[in-house]
Amino acid sequence: MKFHATPKSSVFQRSALVSLLLAALPLSSAWAMSKAENADARSRIESSYKSERAACNAMAHNAKDICIEEAKAKEKVALAEQEFAFTGTLSDQRKVGVAKAESAYAVAKERCDDKSGNDKDVCVKEAKAVETKALADLTLAKKVGEAVTEAKDDKRDANYKVAAEKCDAMAGTAKDNCVAEAKLKYGKS
Repeated sequence: MKFHATPKSSVFQRSALVSLLLAALPLSSAWAMSKAENADARSRIESSYKSERAACNAMAHNAKDICIEEAKAKEKVALAEQEFAFTGTLSDQRKVGVAKAESAYAVAKERCDDKSGNDKDVCVKEAKAVETKALADLTLAKKVGEAVTEAKDDKRDANYKVAAEKCDAMAGTAKDNCVAEAKLKYGKS
């Protein structure tokens, strides 16, 4: 798997890619994997890295350096994906996106070594810009998710307050039942 920076991709394409990457990662697989299966998968990833890294030794100069960076990038992303597959946490899901952005940057930066002068400087700046944009998109996605959760909580709280206020017009068992029902419906204890 090769990682290429695409400095001319549009904002829409990047944000759509981040959204697809985050949505495509299955949360349910985290609970289906044992510690032994996780250890086996990590071992396979590390073994694959070692063999890919060894294959790079047949190359020379910057081609070898690029090959090594690609092998490192593939391992870093695969380990992050494996950790997310094992835990299923949002934190590990975000780490996958970060690993992909950082790995793509490392490979793109290494490819820039074939250039010189201003062309090399521009190449490095473009690679860094792509990484920065991808990381910013991940941060944005996280903040949007947090805002959505907060908004849902606020709406639920407001609806509970309305329901509880309606119960105040009642008395005795009817009021107690109304309050209990409102608490159950809006997740209050």
